[in-house]
Amino acid sequence: MTLSVDREKQMEAQQKESSSSSNGSTTQRRMFESTPIAVSATEKLAKLDHVAGYNLYSNTQALASGFDPIKSSNDTSQDSSSSTTQQGPRGENSNDTNRPQMVQADLSVSGVLDSATATKFKAGTDKLVSGKAITASDVGKNVVMIEKTLAEENDLKVGDKIKIQSSDEATTVELTIQGIYETNDSGSDAATNFSFLNPYNTIYVPYTVANTIKGSDSKDTVDSAIYFMDDAANISAFEKEAKQVSAVDWDTFKLDANDAVYQQMIGPIDNVASFSKNVVYIVSIAGALILGLLVMMQIRERKYEMGVLLAIGEKRSKLVGQFLVEILVVAVLSFGIAAVSSHYVAQVVGNQLLTQQNATASENTSSSNQRGPGGNGRGPGFGASLTANTSEIKSLDIQVSLEDMLKMGGIGVGIAFISVLLPSILVLRMNPKTILTKQE
Repeated sequence: MTLSVDREKQMEAQQKESSSSSNGSTTQRRMFESTPIAVSATEKLAKLDHVAGYNLYSNTQALASGFDPIKSSNDTSQDSSSSTTQQGPRGENSNDTNRPQMVQADLSVSGVLDSATATKFKAGTDKLVSGKAITASDVGKNVVMIEKTLAEENDLKVGDKIKIQSSDEATTVELTIQGIYETNDSGSDAATNFSFLNPYNTIYVPYTVANTIKGSDSKDTVDSAIYFMDDAANISAFEKEAKQVSAVDWDTFKLDANDAVYQQMIGPIDNVASFSKNVVYIVSIAGALILGLLVMMQIRERKYEMGVLLAIGEKRSKLVGQFLVEILVVAVLSFGIAAVSSHYVAQVVGNQLLTQQNATASENTSSSNQRGPGGNGRGPGFGASLTANTSEIKSLDIQVSLEDMLKMGGIGVGIAFISVLLPSILVLRMNPKTILTKQE
């Protein structure tokens, strides 16, 4: 679950503000604004139920001081920054001394609470190769993780110190290299023009360091927070509880459930579960009917025996109990066989059903990709593109617990009781004389 700025509401608010001020000759254009969230508010959400862990993100750019970043092939910012005229925030030439001079950054600073659960590390794109990862205990410390290529080019190792500066060169921070990671991220096309977009120039720091680079206004804030659920089924419950936390301005921020991949992967399993549940219902009903028919046939063949027993004063309830005990003796043997074989049978049948459901899901996905949005056949659908590379679950690890056995035994006893009771009532309601007469 990602807590971040609600961009849609932000743009809608700016649009309303622009419309209300449109009476004048000038209209205010909508702008992209960054709204940080207080760390204290994110921590309150982290204490809610169903949260297995969380991470905080504060991202910015910086300048390398005393070491060289990995230069992008088409990046000319280093040449332009050495000239007497520096570029402003939007790239325009500026000699105005009344506002900070800005230089295009050459480092991407990723401030986190825990680097091990950061997006690229969880995805396997980035991997720690030496040193230590950044953890919550490093908050407030000036430590850094740098990429292996950047370290090799500058002959840096764990324990060395580097300096980085804010883009206006007003803030300089000295950092101790705590870890070195390796990335297999190829980067975007824009990385060839801007060094700070080069994956090798991404450095990981505690979010407090990133806030220092940003300035005093960013103290004790983050750009976003990600919460890991103990179970995807609890997403709705967490979201409902989170909405009651008044420390978060829900008119500004929103929670997004990034569960599209989970839903695609769990879909075939849910179908198998639904099918299996229907099979249980069908087998239970059919089993009761079939077993009841067999018991009825057996009772009809034993009418004379029942007539004699009733004639000598045997109670009807004992006769019914006798039939029930006979069925339960057979049932106990059946339960024993089922207890031994159920795990293996369920494993084989479950995997076969899952394979069929995966094949059906793949066909539906391919059909969706061909139709595209709205079924017009002009390209892949947006939803399908998000999960196109998702690996499907190809096998199930089925475990049959003691609770499952008890449920199965309860269902079996219930079926046996019903199958004996109904036929017995039809026969035992007759008096002994009638039974013996019909037998003769």
